[in-house]
Amino acid sequence: MNAIVKKKYNYMVGKDPYEVPLEDYDVTQRELFQSNTIFGFFDRLRQEEPVHYCKDSKFGPYWSVTKFDDIMEVEGNPEVYSSEPSIALMDFQTEGDYNLSMFIAMDEPKHGDQRRTVQGAVSPRNLANMEDLIRERVCTILDSLPVGETFDWVDKVSIELTGQMLATLFDFPFEQRRKLTYWSDVATAVPGPDSVVSSYEDSQRILLTECVPAFFDLWKDRANKPPQFDLISMLVHSEETKNMATERPMEFLGNLLLLIVGGNDTTRNSMSGSVLFLNENPDQYQKLRDNPDLVTSMIPEVIRYQTPLTHMRRTATQDTVLKGKNIKKGDKVLMWYLSGNRDEDAIENPNEFIIDRARPRHHLSFGFGIHRCMGNRLAEMQLRIVWEEILERFEKVELVGKPERAYHNFIRGFTEMPVRLHPKIK
Repeated sequence: MNAIVKKKYNYMVGKDPYEVPLEDYDVTQRELFQSNTIFGFFDRLRQEEPVHYCKDSKFGPYWSVTKFDDIMEVEGNPEVYSSEPSIALMDFQTEGDYNLSMFIAMDEPKHGDQRRTVQGAVSPRNLANMEDLIRERVCTILDSLPVGETFDWVDKVSIELTGQMLATLFDFPFEQRRKLTYWSDVATAVPGPDSVVSSYEDSQRILLTECVPAFFDLWKDRANKPPQFDLISMLVHSEETKNMATERPMEFLGNLLLLIVGGNDTTRNSMSGSVLFLNENPDQYQKLRDNPDLVTSMIPEVIRYQTPLTHMRRTATQDTVLKGKNIKKGDKVLMWYLSGNRDEDAIENPNEFIIDRARPRHHLSFGFGIHRCMGNRLAEMQLRIVWEEILERFEKVELVGKPERAYHNFIRGFTEMPVRLHPKIK
């Protein structure tokens, strides 16, 4: 059965974007993202049909919105384009009581009430307090790396640093921090023989029997202590969420996974992407070495160019019209951030990696409107510190093999990236 589905739904792989009729376009095919060949299809959609209807896919019918300004219009109109019931393309068919809920997939006022509960963890004041700790950890990681030897940047740097940061945000046992990365991978994995899970039921089992009990223990611990400045304590001591773990356990798990995945994937994959992009653009790498202060503008450019989350879904609450297309109530609408970030009408030379852009934060990677990523400044700060310290130590982080990309159409990530460090020339 799996072979039949795969044969039916990966028909665009290896094709020229102009060979496939527009009415047959399905840009959710995961192979296009793993092979990094999706961009030509988005280019054609932006040019010829920026609001496009796919009548048949593995995930059912859906609309694609591919231009920057049109995505902004959808994001800015939550009354018409709802985040409920899901921001994911797939409608999960779950068994029993496994029905996750999270504030990113809620509309107002509940979304705002729950978001405000945890937003203090990434307030400017708290970020300033965390900067020295992040720098200390970055230095420790970089100083432990083998200079002149090949190693996997994803595992040794990207995963390790984001895992340490997540443990800090949750005040999770530091020695068990790799569990947070593992649960993030489990929550977002596409089941298969090379995946961390064999089925979606396997994913549910791991999260319910491992992740939930661990965090429920933390919840009980924080409930018996005065309020602290970690995410669990904030949830426990907020009027809106204080009974979530006991009365709404699937909402508790959903919000935990949102915070874990949100804190993991954006930073982790942009950290890996930055190494790739600088190696692909040696003139930009030299520009950075010549002027390390360009780190500040390079980081948002990395996040734009990487676009760690390729899209978000909305669901039409009523019949509406977008760019002359009639969208029906209940239709799925995908905002393709990855395409909007390459829109020639919104961003000059969007397919070029330019570390000194005049408006580097003019991108869609963090979303827009009420659902804009609340951890955006934390992600930028971590990446900035990493590259400030890299430039202090190494002449080059050299890519010495082909990076392995994730088999995913939602998270644009890397599973492996072989590199070699060259010591800084004194």
